[in-house]
Formats: sequence, C-alpha cells, structure tokens
Amino acid sequence: MIAFDLAWRLFKHEARRGELTIILLAIVLSVASVLSLSLFSERLQSALTDRSAEFIAADSQLRSRKAVDPEWITEAANRNLATAFQLSTRSMVFAGDELALSDVRAVDNAYPLKGSVKISDIPFGEGIVADKGVERGEVWVDSRLLQMLQVGVGDKVEVGDAEFVVANILSEIPDAGFSVFNTDPILLMHADDIPSTNITGPGSRLSYKYYFTGDTGELDDYYDWLRPQMNRELHRWTSIKDDDSPIGNSIARAEEFFLLASLLAIVLAAVSIAVAAQRFSQRHFDPVAIMKTLGAGKAMVRKIYLVQICFITILGIVVGSVIGYIIQQAVAVALQDTVEVALNTWYWRPLGIAVFTGVTCALLFSIYPLLQLFSVPPLRVLRKDISTTMSSRALQFLFSGGAVFLLMWVYSGNLKISGILFVSGIVLVLSLLAMTHVLIWVGRKLGSGSMGAWTLAWARIRRRAMGNSVQLISFAITIMLLLIVLVMRNDMVKQWRDQLPEGTPNYFLSNVTEAQKDGLRSHFDANNVEYEKFYPVARGRFVAINDEQIRTEVTKEGEERSQEGRQGLGREANLSWGTQLQSGNTVVEGEWHDNWQEGEPVPLSLEKEIAGRLGIKMGDELTFNVGSEVITANVTSIREVNWQTLQPNFFFVLHPKAMENFSATYITSFHLDENRKNEIAGLMAPYASVTLFDVDARINQLREIIEQVSMAVEFILVLVLIAGSLVLIAQVQASMDERLQELAILRTLGLKGLSIRFSVINEFIIIGAVAGFMAAVANEFSLYLLQTNIFQMAFSLHLEYWAIAPTIGAVVVGLLGAVACWRLLSLNTAHLLRKMV
Repeated sequence: MIAFDLAWRLFKHEARRGELTIILLAIVLSVASVLSLSLFSERLQSALTDRSAEFIAADSQLRSRKAVDPEWITEAANRNLATAFQLSTRSMVFAGDELALSDVRAVDNAYPLKGSVKISDIPFGEGIVADKGVERGEVWVDSRLLQMLQVGVGDKVEVGDAEFVVANILSEIPDAGFSVFNTDPILLMHADDIPSTNITGPGSRLSYKYYFTGDTGELDDYYDWLRPQMNRELHRWTSIKDDDSPIGNSIARAEEFFLLASLLAIVLAAVSIAVAAQRFSQRHFDPVAIMKTLGAGKAMVRKIYLVQICFITILGIVVGSVIGYIIQQAVAVALQDTVEVALNTWYWRPLGIAVFTGVTCALLFSIYPLLQLFSVPPLRVLRKDISTTMSSRALQFLFSGGAVFLLMWVYSGNLKISGILFVSGIVLVLSLLAMTHVLIWVGRKLGSGSMGAWTLAWARIRRRAMGNSVQLISFAITIMLLLIVLVMRNDMVKQWRDQLPEGTPNYFLSNVTEAQKDGLRSHFDANNVEYEKFYPVARGRFVAINDEQIRTEVTKEGEERSQEGRQGLGREANLSWGTQLQSGNTVVEGEWHDNWQEGEPVPLSLEKEIAGRLGIKMGDELTFNVGSEVITANVTSIREVNWQTLQPNFFFVLHPKAMENFSATYITSFHLDENRKNEIAGLMAPYASVTLFDVDARINQLREIIEQVSMAVEFILVLVLIAGSLVLIAQVQASMDERLQELAILRTLGLKGLSIRFSVINEFIIIGAVAGFMAAVANEFSLYLLQTNIFQMAFSLHLEYWAIAPTIGAVVVGLLGAVACWRLLSLNTAHLLRKMV
C-alpha cells in the first residue's frame, strides 16, 4: 500500500507539472490512431462487402449440378440464415415463327437476397427497381430476347411445353456476371413453373444455385457443417471474397490496404511510445537516486514506477479510445453521402485491438527504460555523469522488436504481411546503424575548425551519436511507413481507375459474321460510335493433352465417364486466333507466334494461370473439338493476362492457320454515352441477328464502388499522415532536455543566438535528409515484397521518391526541429541556466 500511495501521489504531482505529457500523449496517440483506423476500416469493409454481395445476390452461394438434399436448406433456416433458390438452364424460346436460345432462370419468391432486379418500360431503357418478383404464368425477358423474338410486353412466348405472358422487360439482375461470353439473353420465370415446361429432362444441363445471407459467424458455422457433405465434383461454395471479377479483386485489395494502413499505424504508435518511454526514464534518474539515498529499496522503486506506468496506461487508453471514436465518427459522418458506412454498427474487435496495443506498447516498450531506471545508483545525487549501471541494448531491441511483431501478428492474423513489414524494418534499422557510423566519420571531418552553423551541426551529430542514431532510426521508420501507405494508395487507385478510363466500352457485340463486319464498322462510323477491335471467336471443347484424354463436362448420361482421366476445363472454351498480341497480355515464357513459318507445328498461346491449373507445359500438344472438326496446336508461348480491363480476353489464342477452314464470328465492343442510351434500339435495328450485351449498369456499379474505396483510402492516408507527424514531434521533443544543456553552455561561451538557431536547424535538416533517403531505399524493398506477394501487383521502381523523400525529410524534420526548439532558442542565458537547475 505504501508503494501504491507513493505512486499515486507522484502521478498527481507530475501530472500537474506536465511531466507525464509525452508518454501519455504517445499512448493516447497509439490507442486513438489504431481505434479510429481499425473501426473505420471494419465498418467500411462491412459496407463494401455488403454492397459487393449484390453482385452474387447474397452473402454466399452454393452451386450444384444436382438438386441438393432438402435437409441442407432446413439446416440453414435453423441457423437463422435467409435462403433463396435459382434453377438455370439453356432452352429455346418460341414466339410465333421466331425462336431464340435463351438463358432460362427460374427463381423463388425470396430471390434476390441482396441487390435488386431492375425492369424498364422500353428495350435497352433505364432500369428501375422492381417492387415485386416474377409471378407464376409470366416471364420477364431482357431487351435482346425481345429483339430476337420480335415481341413486346403483353405478348406470349413458349418455353418448352408451357406458354407465358411477357410481363416486364428485364434490365438488370444482380448476379448476371461480368463475362461477355455469356451471350444468351436471359429469361426470368418463377421456379414453380419449371415442371410445366418439361425442359429439365434427360440430356439437359441444369445449374442449381442456393443463396444464403446472415451473420458472418453463422455462415462460417453453416459452411463448416456443410463442407464434409459436399462433393467437389458437384458442389461449389462461393462468397464475394472468392469472387475473381474486377469487383472482387478491388474489394480484396482495398481490405488488404486497410489492414496494411492499420498495421503501420500500430508501428507508428509503438515508435512514439518507445521514444516517450526512454525520455520518461531519463527524466526520473534523479528522483530514483534521491529515493535510494533516503533508504528506498530496489523493490520499492520498482513497485512505485510500475504502478505509475499502469496509471498512465489506463488514462491513455481511456482518453485515446474516446478521441479515436470521435475522430472516425466525425469522418464517417462527413463522408456518409459518398462512402457507405453504417454509423449505428459497433465492432468490439477494434476496441480490443486498441486496448491491447496501448497495454502492450506501454509495458513492453517501457521494460528496458524502466530496468535502466531501477539500476540508477544513489551516487548519481552527487555525480550527474552517472546515469545507470545497465547498458545492454540487446534487451531493448528484443523487447521492442518482439512487441512490434506481436502487435502486427495479433492484429492482422496474417503472418506473411507482418513478416514483410518486420523484416523491412530490421533491414532499415541495420542500415541506419551503419549510416550512423558514416555520419560520425563525416562529423569528425566537418565538425572541426571555425564555429559556423554547419560546423556546430556536424559536431553535435558526432557528439550525440547514440541519441542521433535512435532519432535517425525513428525518423526513417516513420517516413518509410508513410511512403509505403502513400505509394500503395497511389498505385492501387491508379490501377483501379485504369480499369475504367473515360470511354470504356459499355456494350459488347457477339455473333458478328464476316459479311456483317465491314458494314457494322461503316454503320458505327456514320453514327459517331467509338468501337474496339473485332476478335474472331469459336466455341470448342478442349479434349486432350499430348493425346491423353481429359475430363470434360458432359450430360447426365455421361457423368460417370466424365470423372475419369486428366483434369480439364469442365466447360467449352472460347478460342480466338490472330498474330497480334492483345493489349493487357504479356508473354512470360516462349515467343509469340507472329513469325510462324509454313511446315512448322501450328502454334498456340496459353494463359499462365490455366496452364498451371491444368499442368500444361511449353511444347505440349493440345486437341480441341470445334463442331465436327478436330484441331491440334502446340503451346509455343504462355501469357500473363490482365483480367481487370473488362476487355475480351482468352485462355487459348491460336495462329490463324489452325482456323483457316472455319467461318469466323466476331466479338467487339463500343462505347455509348449515357445521354445516347435511348439510341441503342435504333442503332442495332439493322443488325438484329447480332447479340448485344449491355454492361453499362455493371460498369457504373463498379465505378461507384471504386470511388468509394478510393475516398476511404484517402481518409486512411490522412489518418496515418497525422499519426506520423505526431510521432515526429514526439521524437523531436524527446531530445529537448539534452539540448537545453547544450544551448546554455554555448550561450555562456558567448556564441550568438543566430548561429545557435541555424546549427540546431541544420542538424535536423541533415538527420531528416539522411532518414528520408534511407526510407526511400527501404520503401522500394518493402513495396517489392508487398506488391508481388500480397497485392498481386506488378512492381515498378519509384525513383521520384528517392529525390522527394530526402527533400521532404529535410524540410519537415528541419521545421519540426525549429518549431520544437524555438522556445528554448528564444530564452536568454539566465533563463537557460535556471532551467538546468
């Protein structure tokens, strides 16, 4: 109790004098930055995931080739999950003498669980949200099917053995997908009408979809229950996180960036507490020495300061939590019209992480300074040059490094990203320790001679070598972390926006014949329509590798046989051919086939991921069935394809020689401004046989989400920059006591105030420039590991930051040093001497 009482009295006394300000602000900073970033990221990720779930019409989907056991759906309902159902197949639709192959989708009353079905009054018109679902006896058909069948709303169409009334023009459904090769027009009907059509008999290819929504934990528990009963040949469980569309990839990368930014905020907070704890310890060397001379034992001193650290930690956590909540709430309110964030949703995990961060940083980063403090001898009362009997830095690096890695790992749960940041930090620290010796050598050369401002600055760098090394490491780590966030933000947002530049095609055309191609070009030119290249396309079945038969998806009668042999695509392939490498494609192995010579094997270029999945290597011979013909080609190149461009891309690209006996059909795309959308029906009227695929709504949704993610990234960048600035200020403040003594001595020796001011500023400029340069180098190392291993992005050097970082480091650190030291620099010699007493 005596130790507790003394600790409390000392805490109140120092709180009134402001002695606890630095370490308290460091803990407040750590908790506030981690809580605000984590809570906002959690809310934003939840909102974006919820919004993105509209693209699969639910939180999760179960796809199956057969109807599943009804017990599976009953179990989902028992676990408080909402469910919906869809059965899809391809079937001919008739209207009088007209017929067309359609993608028939039969849904129940609960569909869709997420998103909305949109209908329009006129073909290709602006869609409005339907206030009810499709009813029995009616169908909703999309504009292309209306055009092909030459019918309108109120007319009748036949699907199988049943007749239905066209009740609405279908404009958009949530899970239509992004593939421009799913060209069959969609017909939506009620699931209860399927039996009357008789289109699900033997030989039909049916796809069953079961939709689920609910809490993440309940969905995960349900999947854990379901997984042992699933047959991977028949069933596939997917969620928005499994989506490899542009939306899915954008959301995944955004979540990884939020995680990265929060991890960097934790490291910044840890650095600030480490600096503050060191200063706290040094300021209490004299009180500890006095206590020991008055008879206090080592155990008593230890209890007093450990209790005091607990008081500081608790206060810092409470204040930091309040400030962090207020910051993220204020930003969320300010951005609520642009970024969808649920303000009334609370997540406990960010608060737990923030509290854990405050406690861990305060304790682990204080251990070494406190051990130093406890070892201060009583003799320091008489001899100020004696500081501590403990000088081992190994413990400091062990505790500090362990604390940082523990915090990153606990927060992220991602060992890879934590390891990358930690290893980058170690490399930077070791490099900076070596750089400190270089600075000492330079300081010895330049710090002698006339007493100019630069000479004094170099002399001070040499004299305060250990203190400057710690400060240099702190500055460099802070600048490096800020550079990582800044560059990753720039690269990601640029990549997202490059996916959808102005003029991105929003309509695709397929089934364009050779005879129609030139006429369609002239028609578009006459109507001022911007169109893209025409790509030849043929549907073929991939059947063999080096004459070894592979598995293919077949009808029910052949299902058993289909399970034998080497793995194949499981569906028909879209084959294209040409000698010009498509934009967004890069040959990573072999050579492109534009120099093929007659007599050589027919070449084929294969996409990299499909080559890896199917185990295909350079030189392998692939066999395809196209109609009644058999085509063989040898793999002569493997390509890396950018699937995020929303342009037609192909797994297989052959040389034209392979397809010379086939009549090609073509696929192309064009852009039409929003204000010309009502022209689309008239524009395509002369080419009714050409299939039109409208992706305008999808592109607009994708743009909305990208803009929201980009703005959220901007906010997180600002938060990290603020946190980094506060850390820099804390680092500068940590050296004020020693600088007070230096200034008093220099003033006593008669040095003018202007020279002292410039010498202090020059010292910070030198440290800032060196820290900035080293941070830029370490930044490239970190970015290489992050972009290639975590974000799956192409790495490129950012040489401009090699010049920007040292300049910004010198300016910012110089200004911070000048501002922080200005009060001391403005004091006269008498005041400085009194402050030393």
